[in-house]
Amino acid sequence: MSDLWKGINKIEYVGNSDLNSGLGFHYYNPEEVIAGKKMKDWLRFSVAYWHTFDQRLVDPFGDGTAQRPYDKYTDPMDLAMAKVDYAFEFYQKLGVQFFAFHDRDLAPEGNTLRETNANLQKVVDKIVANQKETGMQVLWNTSSLFTNPRFVAGGASSPYADIFAYSAAQLKNSLDIAKQVGSQNYVFWGGREGYESLWNTDMKREQEHLAKFFHMAKDYANEIGYDGQMLLEPKPKEPMTHQYDFDAATTMNFLKDYDLDKDFKLNLEGNHANLAGHTYQHEVRTAREANMLGSLDANEGDKLIGWDIDEYPSNLYETTAVMYEVLEAGSIGPKGGLNFDSKPRRSSFEPEDLFYGHIIGMDSFAAGLRVADKLKSDGYLEDIVSKRYSSFDSGIGADIENGKADFKSLEEYAIDIPQSDLIAATHSDHLEQIKDTINHYIVNTLGNN
Repeated sequence: MSDLWKGINKIEYVGNSDLNSGLGFHYYNPEEVIAGKKMKDWLRFSVAYWHTFDQRLVDPFGDGTAQRPYDKYTDPMDLAMAKVDYAFEFYQKLGVQFFAFHDRDLAPEGNTLRETNANLQKVVDKIVANQKETGMQVLWNTSSLFTNPRFVAGGASSPYADIFAYSAAQLKNSLDIAKQVGSQNYVFWGGREGYESLWNTDMKREQEHLAKFFHMAKDYANEIGYDGQMLLEPKPKEPMTHQYDFDAATTMNFLKDYDLDKDFKLNLEGNHANLAGHTYQHEVRTAREANMLGSLDANEGDKLIGWDIDEYPSNLYETTAVMYEVLEAGSIGPKGGLNFDSKPRRSSFEPEDLFYGHIIGMDSFAAGLRVADKLKSDGYLEDIVSKRYSSFDSGIGADIENGKADFKSLEEYAIDIPQSDLIAATHSDHLEQIKDTINHYIVNTLGNN
């Protein structure tokens, strides 16, 4: 291994005996077996190319602060080619198995799509060569149909036919690349697929165009023999007033309405869940129970700011909740993983901060996996839920569950029950006790690691 990231050695598991954070994993031990699988196989961590190597740490009020070792390259193509070397050394030093990218993350655009594709192909060929040498895999790739000004009103939902056609051509090339790099998933992220105002929008027509676009994409994937899992990523707003894939439930309804639900699953993100007014656990549970969980993006937002800041995850309560859902599902989808769609804070601008950011994110989800496994092995939450719904296991409750009851029979059963008996049939949920116990699980499980 070369030393492009000066002074950074391979990040190793060091345990949690030392409280001082450093360049080592406290909870993520990739080869350790949890619930029958190695931690690395439960978590399948992925580095996001765009935030890690392209993000300059700008915000709406200030220029970028990032200091990167490849800043010496000024020619756009030279820089693009150099970043591949830095990226693959980063993956090896961090010890991840996967990475993810948008097409426009990798290479500069030309004057035409033909020129753009040629630039991109040079970088992709270098990526493939590095994959063969290192064994690195692509968790997912996608197409940026939102950054360039031509996508001012969306890509597949644009009111302009030329933009729809260009979007389809760009995505065709992106699917060709997915096959070339062996991408395990293909994500459709509708950055501007929505509306700013309904006064000038034919919402039904736009959604029909989106559905046509997704059907075309799946048809082409089948044509070229690309068998990666196809995923939609819900996001409620920002930059649009309303985006059509608002949350997990809305997106699943869209897929069912347009006969896409057999070919697509969901890629869910924590920050997007918050923007939709949900917890991350809610979104994962919604997809899991519908057998639509495909993959996860790992980040969190500042609850006080209210916009998509893509902070590295550090909330152990949230990561425990998400990993509990993953354990219930048996995996993060058939081919899914945890992709760090995350970036350092603007004040964390030195190169080593990219490593610290991924370390806290990986450790937080590894810690969540450990705690969730302990909760499941003890049966703590299963017992609570089972007891709460036990009245449906026999008597009138079983009749309701089994379809033997109707309004007439239920009226006959309930009409003379005294109010005091109805109140006595309910019980306190003791939610505060449950939350307190989960806190103890977090502290004790991690303290005993």
